[in-house]
Amino acid sequence: MSRTEKQAFAATLICLSLMLAGKIAAATDVAFYPFLFLAAIFIGGFKQTKEGILELFQSKTLNVDLLMALAALGACVIGNYFEGAMLTFIFCLSGALEEYATNKSTKEISALMALNPTTALKVVAGTHVEVDVSELAVNDHVFVPKGSEVPIDGILLAGETSIDEAAISGESIPVEKKVGAELFSGTINLGQAFTLQVTKKSDETLFAQIIKLVEEAQQNQGKTASFIERIENTYVKIVLAAVPLMILFFYFGLNWSFTESFYRGMVMLVVASPCALVASVTPATLAAISNGAKKGILFKSGEYLEQLAELKAIAFDKTGTLTRGKPQVVNVKLLTEDPEVVQVLLAMEQRSTHPLAKAVMQFFAAEKIAPLTDLTVEEIAGFGLEATYANSRWILGKHAFDPVNDPSAQAERANIENLTAQGKTVIFLARDQTLVAYLALIDQPQKNAAAMIAYFKQLGIKTTMLTGDNYGSARYVAQKVGLDDFKASLLPQDKTEFVKAEKAHYQVNMMVGDGINDAPALANAAIGVAMGEGTDVAMDVSDMVIMQSELSKLTYSHRLALKLKKIVRQNIIFSLSIIALLLVTNFSQILNLPLGVIGHEGSTILVILNGLRLLLPLKEPTDKRPQKCAQCPLNQVQA
Repeated sequence: MSRTEKQAFAATLICLSLMLAGKIAAATDVAFYPFLFLAAIFIGGFKQTKEGILELFQSKTLNVDLLMALAALGACVIGNYFEGAMLTFIFCLSGALEEYATNKSTKEISALMALNPTTALKVVAGTHVEVDVSELAVNDHVFVPKGSEVPIDGILLAGETSIDEAAISGESIPVEKKVGAELFSGTINLGQAFTLQVTKKSDETLFAQIIKLVEEAQQNQGKTASFIERIENTYVKIVLAAVPLMILFFYFGLNWSFTESFYRGMVMLVVASPCALVASVTPATLAAISNGAKKGILFKSGEYLEQLAELKAIAFDKTGTLTRGKPQVVNVKLLTEDPEVVQVLLAMEQRSTHPLAKAVMQFFAAEKIAPLTDLTVEEIAGFGLEATYANSRWILGKHAFDPVNDPSAQAERANIENLTAQGKTVIFLARDQTLVAYLALIDQPQKNAAAMIAYFKQLGIKTTMLTGDNYGSARYVAQKVGLDDFKASLLPQDKTEFVKAEKAHYQVNMMVGDGINDAPALANAAIGVAMGEGTDVAMDVSDMVIMQSELSKLTYSHRLALKLKKIVRQNIIFSLSIIALLLVTNFSQILNLPLGVIGHEGSTILVILNGLRLLLPLKEPTDKRPQKCAQCPLNQVQA
């Protein structure tokens, strides 16, 4: 519990003790009992009254704190000391709970700050020197013992290790790291000790960016919270003006006694105060932002979380966003049973650093075929690889063979053209100018892409893919994940124009991307979402960041936004209804001041607690109904 929370609850307990002591003293006819009630009012209401007065003189605005102070003093003026003390106690308790709620909903930033490493073991002339993280420079070497935090962003220099990246991605499963792998500040080394090479200064690390984003989001309110905050000053002025008018109306118009008229005015001052309305939005929004941060979803402002609930259209970049960003072998055709074909293929690919070569090696890794070593391989720029083995000349590559003009491959021509039409990259292996094998590779969709698209389509949200890749490749991915539409061969400015047009049509649209070429589109969308493994530029211009590029977190963030909208609506309707009910019962002379206080402050506590429900992880949806757009033409395309 923080220091401010302890002070708030201590003041509440002292106020309660003095109020009960005053009640006992009044029952036993002790003459100084009013002073006990006044002490309770002073101690319980000091903090809020002080804040209200400071705001009045510094910002020239009125808030609910002053209304409560005036109501308590008004009750004492007509001799209702106990009611004034009770009002102060419950108002003080409400304030303490709101303090607790705010601190609890912002605890994620405190937890992140606590995880932020402050020292590191710098490698200097073979020895380890403990230095402040802020003193590290790019290219410095840092030693990270087993079980320790990674103090700064860098790359693994040697060996392998296992890293707990829960602080970054929200996922508890450790990530295996090999030489050259990226390491992030704030993560935990679960494997063997290692040395990393620093790639970013301490204030530029991914962890530092996360802390900055969460801090900014908690300071920037959504439109609803800002609106309620703006009207609070006007609302309080109206109440302050209405109370004396109503007292005069009760006294002169309805011929009530002055004591009863003044009493009803004080009750009105309490129940008309918008405490619950003011607390309807901000605690809930802070709780939702903290919930997202815990899951690796960073909102730059509560406004974007609020907008997300109104989403009508969403556009995605392809490579690295909807797809894995790495080609995979999806088709293999061997035109001979000679086992040397695969051996030669692996021997040639083993000597290449091309991404396609890595994909081929990975595809055959499970078969544990030992590649040949007694052959020489030469790389021909823009053409492929060439090797000599067993008195034969072997050629491997995208341009290593021409199936259209070579009569020996006519039987395979239709299949090869079909693979190419699907956007797949086809590489050929020829022996002495005769085709012996070919493979097709493509960048496959991420594992959660189809489920994520189905979720948005089921809600009637339009889904589109925007890519600079060719039509065939785009069509393959679009059909695979079930998109409503796709646009291929686009330049960055084309993506931007499309996003602008969708924003004009739908008002609230989203763009999801990860590259520098996506930055203009991200900046022009109503909500720009950067995937966490993307470029710094994309993260800078976006409104949301999804850490570790997990598409399932897009659906989680939307569900979180919908729940926030539902809870805020519940809170606003409930708080306004309670105010109306209490006013009506007060004018009917049914409501007394203690019940008015309980009804008013109780509603405030309830809306705060209702908002805190957003701190809890969302349950997985159980609705398995088929998506609305299952029959769209794009989904009928045969790959």
